[in-house]
Amino acid sequence: MHSLVEPHAWVVLKLPSGNLRALQVTPNTTISLGKYGAFPSNLIIHRPYHLTYELQDKRPGENFNRLRVVPASELYSDILSSSTSTSSPEGATPTANDGEDGDNALPTNIEYSLVDPESGAVVAQTNRAELDASARQTLSAVEIEALKKDGTDAGRDLIAKLMLSHTAIDQKTEYSLAKYKLLKTKKYIRRVCVLPMDVPMLAHWQLEAKDPSKILDMREEMIALLGCWANVHFGGEDKCENGAIPETGSSGQEDFEQTSGRWLVVDDVGGLLVAAMAERMGILYPSEKAPVESEEATSPAAHQDPSTRPGNEKDNPDTEMADQGQDATESKSPQVARTNGDGKTRVYDPKPPYAHSNTITVIHANQQPNLAFLRDYNFDITNPTLTPDHPLASHLMTLSWLQLVEPELDPTYMANLPDVSLEVLRTWKANRRGTYHRKRRRWIRIKHIVDTTRKGEFSGLVVASTMDPISIMRYAVPLLAGGAPIAIYSQSIEPLTALVDCYSIARRAAWVSSPPEEAVSKTPEELEQWPGTDEFPLNPSLVLGASLQTSRVRKWQVLPGRTHPLMTSRGGAEGYVFTAWRVKPAEGKVEARGKPRSNKKRKLEESANE
Repeated sequence: MHSLVEPHAWVVLKLPSGNLRALQVTPNTTISLGKYGAFPSNLIIHRPYHLTYELQDKRPGENFNRLRVVPASELYSDILSSSTSTSSPEGATPTANDGEDGDNALPTNIEYSLVDPESGAVVAQTNRAELDASARQTLSAVEIEALKKDGTDAGRDLIAKLMLSHTAIDQKTEYSLAKYKLLKTKKYIRRVCVLPMDVPMLAHWQLEAKDPSKILDMREEMIALLGCWANVHFGGEDKCENGAIPETGSSGQEDFEQTSGRWLVVDDVGGLLVAAMAERMGILYPSEKAPVESEEATSPAAHQDPSTRPGNEKDNPDTEMADQGQDATESKSPQVARTNGDGKTRVYDPKPPYAHSNTITVIHANQQPNLAFLRDYNFDITNPTLTPDHPLASHLMTLSWLQLVEPELDPTYMANLPDVSLEVLRTWKANRRGTYHRKRRRWIRIKHIVDTTRKGEFSGLVVASTMDPISIMRYAVPLLAGGAPIAIYSQSIEPLTALVDCYSIARRAAWVSSPPEEAVSKTPEELEQWPGTDEFPLNPSLVLGASLQTSRVRKWQVLPGRTHPLMTSRGGAEGYVFTAWRVKPAEGKVEARGKPRSNKKRKLEESANE
């Protein structure tokens, strides 16, 4: 995860009201915060995350608002000063005015009615005169709107005037006064906090601000459970990580079986599960670069007119050509280059640009996988060539269920283009040569993904889908290596309960004692691909330790005499996780050995029972 806000990065802005706003930080643009104001995006680029900024007033001659970093002492001034307020003598009336506002302080020691600032209802009243609801705040709505338009000092002046014009401010308790000040601060203060778009923030934003059904109501704790039970971690560097092309020979199968860190995924939550796994594996974020940019590129003045800035790339074609050449040399896709007779170098039949370890293989049911959330991390699965240097470009592979189960029915996999000689290619037109190379590169890529997936030996299986988990396990379990963990998420408990029953102890004992007739004469390899029956939908000897669990984090309010769970938590599906481990059935007869029980002890127990 980057520690600074990079250009074109997706961030989350936390407003004073508590609302979240996700956006992409594009250089030389304006970021609008609605009623709170707007500021140039260059003011937060290359700045640390988790800082709170305050929108200042426009300076003379400038058409943008500058930002001021709010220190921690100012953010938590109320908390830091709580010890001072608690040491005041008992019965003292809290005062909202001090310093310059002492002359305008309201009279004290006067009893009024205590009115709730949210609903306007009278909570308690004294023996003296009762105030009307309209008399609590002397400022009218028109005056408040005028102060909002002409407000200065990031809204603090408006908040101070609202508190000064409140006729019952001196009758509020310390808790009520702090609550009233907090409500007005959230409504009028012009502050914003820049947060990174990591996976927990993305899940929280989808649950609270967007559509939770897109991620199947999967909470942060469910994502953490899937990653822990599936043992998702960094799988090690690949042998061809630096762009070297491995030689394929007779020992290719042995090298393939020794590779680790390959996970099989079924993701129907828009790519949130893939993003969470990639973050654990260290391949979600691109490597940090330290480009040395000019000070003018990120200064507030650069926001005014990009065409008039010094050093503009549009006015310097040599710089643009140099940048294009640098991007071309930094491409890591291994390719086979040949030099023709005309002196030009062309690329033919590139090798599959995929790593052999620390990879994620996604199985989807559509023509294209739905991994839209990966765009928030500057990676587009529909066009990975736009970001060839992104780690997911070489560590994320996708294939459909048709290509996995019956690849001979897939036209793209079976479209084996013939190898055309260089002499014939030179006679073709440019459009025909481009179409040929494009189709052949696609066929090589798909063939590599399908063949390596069908060989199996995956390190784990992680599923978050609406499909029947029994149908997923029927084809995914044979692809796992021995001891590989399995973690499946479902919104409801019924599909996972049926899956647990398929691998229960009673069903496994029935399989061993009286196996079905279709499985009697089959080899262990054939039993792994066994389609199942009504009595045994799955082979119960392939999985051990099947269990079902759930977890929900609940927030509590912890105050003296008022400790209780918050009643405003969101509902939605509870969510359940199925966990198990892939095992290899033992071949031959299994004999139990141990120390036999002595007859003397058995006779003593029988006599005691009599």
